[in-house]
Amino acid sequence: MPEIHFEPYLVLAGLTHEAALVTWGGFYFRVRAKPDGERWKVVDDGDLKRLHPPRYECVGARSTPYGHTVVQVFDTAGAPVVSAESSTCNHAWITGLTPDTEYRYRVTVNGEEWAAGPRRDWVEDGSVAGDLAETISAVPKAPHRRRVGLYRDEESPRSYDNRFRTFPAPDRVAPLTFAVLGDFGVGIRPGKADACQLEVSRALERAALENDVRFVVTTGDNIYAKRVLGVPITDYGDEDDDWFFTFHQPYRYLLNRMPFYPSVGNHDSADIEENDDREQVIDNLYLRERFAREETKGRASIGPGLFYRFRFGALAEFVALDTSRATVLPGTPRLFLHPNHAAFLEASFPAVSGGSEGVLWRLPFGHHPPYCAGPRHRNTESMLEHLVPRFQRSGVRAFFAGHEHNYQHSLADGIHYFLTGAGGKVRTGVPRSTAEARTVSWAAAGHFLLVKLDAERMEVTPIGADGLPLGVTVIQEGGDVPVVVRL
Repeated sequence: MPEIHFEPYLVLAGLTHEAALVTWGGFYFRVRAKPDGERWKVVDDGDLKRLHPPRYECVGARSTPYGHTVVQVFDTAGAPVVSAESSTCNHAWITGLTPDTEYRYRVTVNGEEWAAGPRRDWVEDGSVAGDLAETISAVPKAPHRRRVGLYRDEESPRSYDNRFRTFPAPDRVAPLTFAVLGDFGVGIRPGKADACQLEVSRALERAALENDVRFVVTTGDNIYAKRVLGVPITDYGDEDDDWFFTFHQPYRYLLNRMPFYPSVGNHDSADIEENDDREQVIDNLYLRERFAREETKGRASIGPGLFYRFRFGALAEFVALDTSRATVLPGTPRLFLHPNHAAFLEASFPAVSGGSEGVLWRLPFGHHPPYCAGPRHRNTESMLEHLVPRFQRSGVRAFFAGHEHNYQHSLADGIHYFLTGAGGKVRTGVPRSTAEARTVSWAAAGHFLLVKLDAERMEVTPIGADGLPLGVTVIQEGGDVPVVVRL
């Protein structure tokens, strides 16, 4: 009989100037002893009911409670500040915090600290026993498949550093550094020639800690389906176990310290896949818990689709747009055209002159790009017709998108359009429609965007998997890296 190993995870799902949403969960693994070592297999959601005690889901807002939990928050000197308890769910809002202040936290479940001490992490190494790729993937094992496993590195063990910093007060203008990551959910298993999620995730973690990144914005395609001969066979994204290799493990030591703000891509929805993963995205990232109260204030619109906005002090307001379709049927309109979201869009992009009303920067983000030079995708005409005029009237200076698996920077009518769609895999073809897409520069390499923002300017730098700024192909003058946008 296989041994069952449980690996706990912590996620700082939400953050404001006065509160934090702390969540806890984990993944179960079957460990079998083999003559050549151990083999690990993540337990499928459908098999959780066979555990003792049986479970319903292992991460996310719907998961079965792990027990009586106390979340304690401390100042940097270690003095207790505030705490919260829960026995009915695996998350807790911590309130009464001070704006723009760093805190540490600890989660205790049934009297034991959650995820304490050195953790077991996914690694690939010829000397490590185990073959996760064989036991999880339905693809036949290739002779060159590298050996991988979950193990505890005794030479350089990693442990959680549970800390966070609240946002500034709503009336304060404070500088901000954030990251933008797109089309990343391909997974970090070996054997994928065009995959780069593991390398990009490591570069993102280094850059985040070195540059005081406060949060990560995603431009969609958070989870992909695994396909063989074009047929999806596993990893649809609609089950928790699909999220281990694609989200929780690659960003493990960022998720406990900063929130991720997702947008929905075509691979997260029924736009292109058999399953609509939107509900799983909402569940695993606690979006209803984060934005339910905002929906009553008109600051979110959930269903059908995912639309919300949030502020970082008085400096910037970010607007998440769902540019996908509800079904794969031809002629289905994109969800930003659904009447349910008309009031949200009207409030999010008010007519102003000389800048964004209430904040200095208004920064929308979504999956599909209004302007795209290819090589596979082109401009999104419905966005050019219905969303770009809203951007123009409301003082938007930059928009972030994904979808095409490369980096592109377009400039049209004073608005900078950044396409970052190579957080997990790269499309190496040359863009052919640079004139129509108003392309300034582009690059075909795995990357994320590092964005530094203050009251007067925004600096955008695409960072490659090696942690260095990308070398870009310049189409128009001003396309060098970094890109500076002025208010």
